[in-house]
Amino acid sequence: MDGIGATEGSGSMTAADRGGFVAASDAARTASGSPWSVAGRPARMRHAEWMSAAALEYERLLVLFGDLSAADWPRPTDCTGWDVRQVLAHLVGAAAGTASLRELARQYRLGRHQRPVVDGMNEVQVRERADAGPDRLIAEFATAAARGLRARRRLPAPVRALRVPFGPPLGIRSVGYLMDRIYTRDAWMHRIDVSRATDRNPVLTAAHDGRLVADLVDEWGAAHGRPFDLTLTGPAGGHWSHGRGAAPLCLDAVEFARIVSGRSTGGGAVLSQRVPF
Repeated sequence: MDGIGATEGSGSMTAADRGGFVAASDAARTASGSPWSVAGRPARMRHAEWMSAAALEYERLLVLFGDLSAADWPRPTDCTGWDVRQVLAHLVGAAAGTASLRELARQYRLGRHQRPVVDGMNEVQVRERADAGPDRLIAEFATAAARGLRARRRLPAPVRALRVPFGPPLGIRSVGYLMDRIYTRDAWMHRIDVSRATDRNPVLTAAHDGRLVADLVDEWGAAHGRPFDLTLTGPAGGHWSHGRGAAPLCLDAVEFARIVSGRSTGGGAVLSQRVPF
């Protein structure tokens, strides 16, 4: 992850913040009644919408994990050093942290000696569940995710607006940025990781995955600030542009997310800009 200067809070940037980005959906997305605005821009995601997206993402993860065979769990993933079981262990720990600020603080305290701190917290989550088997982890994930969603939904606006120094790569961010955007985006990306590792096609829809990808493009575009002409293909795709003179880029929407998260490479200098997950 890289610390970047995108708009914080529970939604994506305003038109002024994004400096004139133009986003357009394909005909299928428009026909599906997805959340793209009439003007062609994705509607700003509010706190309640982020929580609905998080709930659906957890549901999809539980279905995916429940479908895995014994041979799938030790498979390596795009997350360096983690197999499929360890990705789930991380997700359990992360969900537990969202359910209790005391637990989140405990993970921070134990992981703060590693840089970046977020990596230290991740390692604490995985290490503490090193002996847990898949069935136990799935059950714990279902419980922690439900508790975490309840706690995240109830966070009052003044608390979500609080700015906290999380350290690199997040930097100083609002609590809402972490609880709304980052935890939801992280869960989504790990569903992609597990799907790839186990040779499964991830469930992708314009209304859900397309919304998360659009938010990702917003943050990526604000971070690098250069002109671009980006077409992302697949159910989660769309077209975005900013400024003039940029060479057209066309790639799969999931591959775009893998590149800007640091999991893959390609697309030239403009795609070297990383975005937190």
